[in-house]
Amino acid sequence: MFTGIILGKGTVVEKRSSGSGMIFSLRSDFDLTDPEEGESIAVNGVCLTAKNISTSGFTVDVSPESLARTNLGKLAVGSTVNLERALRLSDRLGGHMVSGHVDAVSTVVERRALENFVQFTFGIPTGLAKYIIKKGSIAIDGTSLTVNSCDDSTFSIVVIPHTLEVTLLGALREGDSVNIEVDLIGKYVEKMLQAEPDKLQKSPGGINPEFLAKHGFMK
Repeated sequence: MFTGIILGKGTVVEKRSSGSGMIFSLRSDFDLTDPEEGESIAVNGVCLTAKNISTSGFTVDVSPESLARTNLGKLAVGSTVNLERALRLSDRLGGHMVSGHVDAVSTVVERRALENFVQFTFGIPTGLAKYIIKKGSIAIDGTSLTVNSCDDSTFSIVVIPHTLEVTLLGALREGDSVNIEVDLIGKYVEKMLQAEPDKLQKSPGGINPEFLAKHGFMK
C-alpha cells in the first residue's frame, strides 16, 4: 500500500526481456535507507517487488499483465520514473490510499500554464468515468492528486510547483501516456451494491444499501 507521495525519481539503467515479461534495473536519485530484499516499490504507480536492492538502486520483474495495463513497456534505458516505497504504519498519510494496481493508461489531452501552476486534462479510459468525481482523489503515475473537474470523457487536475519539480508531471506534454489508478473506495461501494440482497443482509458487518444511505454514502 502507498500514499501517492513520491519520494524521488529513478532512472532505468537496464531493460531486458524475461520470457513474456521484462526485467528492469533502476537507479534512484535518493538513498533507499534500510533496503529490504523483496520489499514493494511503486514505479510510476505500479507496485513491484524489488530484488538485488541496495541504497542506490534495485531490479524488478514486470509481468505481461503489468506491461499490457501500464506504460512500463514504453520505458527505455535512460527513462525517468516516479518512485515511492511502501507505506509503513508509522508514516503520515499525506496523500490517499494507493494500492499500486494501475487501472489503465491515459493520455494528456491538454497542458495549460496557470502562472506558476499547471493544469492538465487527461482522457478517461473506457469504464472508469464512474469512479472519477470532482474533488476526489486519483493517482497519476503514482502521484496522489485531486480531481479539479471532470465529465464523461476527460478530467483535469491543477499541479503545484513543488509537485511539478519532484515528480514526472513537470515534464509531461500533450500526447504523453500516464498510468492512472482511481480511488479504491468507489470500487468497494460498487461491489457491495451489486451483491445479491440476501448476501448483503448476511454480511457480518451489516453493510447493505440501508446502512450506506444512513451514513451518507448514497441517497
